Amino acid sequence: MASYDYDIGIIGGGAAGLTVASGAAQLGAKTLIIEKEQALGGDCLHFGCVPSKTLIKTAHVYHLMKNGPAFGLPAVTPPAVDFRAVADRISSVIAEIQEHDSVERFCRLGAQVEFGDPIFSDEHQVTLGGKKISARIWVIATGSSAAAPPVEGLAETPYLTNRDIFSLDHLPESMIILGAGPIGIEMAQAFSRLGTKVSVIQRSSQILGKEDQDMADIVQKVLEEEGVRFFMNSQLLRVRDLDNEREVVLKTQSDTTTSLKAEAILVALGRKANVSGLGLEKIDIAYDRKGIKVNPYCKTSHKHIYAAGDVTGGYQFTHVAGYEGGVILRNAIFHLPKKTDYTHVPWCTYTHPELGSIGMNEKSAKAAGIEYTTWIEEFSENDRGLAEGESIGRIKLLLGNREKPIGIQILGPHGGDLLSEWVAVMNGKVGLSTVAAAIHPYPTLSEINKKVVGSVFAGKIFSDRVRKVLKFFFRLRGRACQADGDL
Repeated sequence: MASYDYDIGIIGGGAAGLTVASGAAQLGAKTLIIEKEQALGGDCLHFGCVPSKTLIKTAHVYHLMKNGPAFGLPAVTPPAVDFRAVADRISSVIAEIQEHDSVERFCRLGAQVEFGDPIFSDEHQVTLGGKKISARIWVIATGSSAAAPPVEGLAETPYLTNRDIFSLDHLPESMIILGAGPIGIEMAQAFSRLGTKVSVIQRSSQILGKEDQDMADIVQKVLEEEGVRFFMNSQLLRVRDLDNEREVVLKTQSDTTTSLKAEAILVALGRKANVSGLGLEKIDIAYDRKGIKVNPYCKTSHKHIYAAGDVTGGYQFTHVAGYEGGVILRNAIFHLPKKTDYTHVPWCTYTHPELGSIGMNEKSAKAAGIEYTTWIEEFSENDRGLAEGESIGRIKLLLGNREKPIGIQILGPHGGDLLSEWVAVMNGKVGLSTVAAAIHPYPTLSEINKKVVGSVFAGKIFSDRVRKVLKFFFRLRGRACQADGDL
């Protein structure tokens, strides 16, 4: 049997890689983590989830400060935002969480951490800083990075991505955002609330293209009312650097050419897998423009080399990367075959209101040819929502055969948190009657989950048929009050 330096080597210190490393080391495997950046944690900690949600919270607080009269408070005009202070707060939050993803912590768990750019020299060995390192099993979890479109002039024009947006030394007076996906829309609202004049350019007719049109349209309307300008069905023609500002020329829906100018451009037009420079061609690892190809066990074309997270081009969520890391741990260390199952993947766009989703929405159900019924309840009917001034949004429940839930979307305050009840329901195969019978505390936003389920049963329980049966057996005498217009 061949002898290797490590039982398992992991390239990439983000969510997927650290999940594997933590579990493998604690189970007794000699474990190596190789990270190209100067700290562990990956994009999510340093340039994604953590800094973006920190910024969003700061922007929300500033927005509330300016909207006191909506809550019966005096009108105030807060001072302009010092973005350096905002960036400092973001850095402090990252630093606090970084302790959990520190080299010292993983060393205590038993994992060796190295920094640098590894290159595969063969299917069991990489070269790192001039030295050879071998492992019996390898995991590639190198993540993804912002993709820049092939637009004329963009390469010669300074622009921002998620790597720069959270560490600016001042708040841009104006910003053009290319792309209306989750990152673009979250940043559009956050910077607009802080005082930046924001314009969003989108090539299609809908923001948040994977979501249902009705839900996305509500989000867009909210942002428009807050001052964000949208240029939908627009084609990017060229970009130009004008020293103190940037120019974006686009063709609009009316087939006219329009020039937009702003201090900053944020490129949020999707992600590309980080596969270059790894030497994957030398060892015949199959990949395409989306990422490394893996089977349901997270294995590449070599059975001892796995890949997980954004680098595979699948669901680009931190929680999915962590899940895939767990699948690899079971397959590689326990040798208990485990396939990935993405049936009930939840996700959330952290605008205000938030848009959380699990399972299918109407768009995906129609594409799959699945018959369904839709049940909707509005947050304008939720007592806690009204008390908190959070009346915008709705919950949408999709039921398939035998009235089993196939998907839920929640657009509303704390939509991502409210979705957690449905994560348990769908993964635990809990019946709707159980949800309907459960006691939810009053007044809470979570009552909307119970209410939408109650609507499913209401038509059956309070039907003419049931009333007639009860009248026959128990001599019920019917209505005690007749309102105008009642039959």
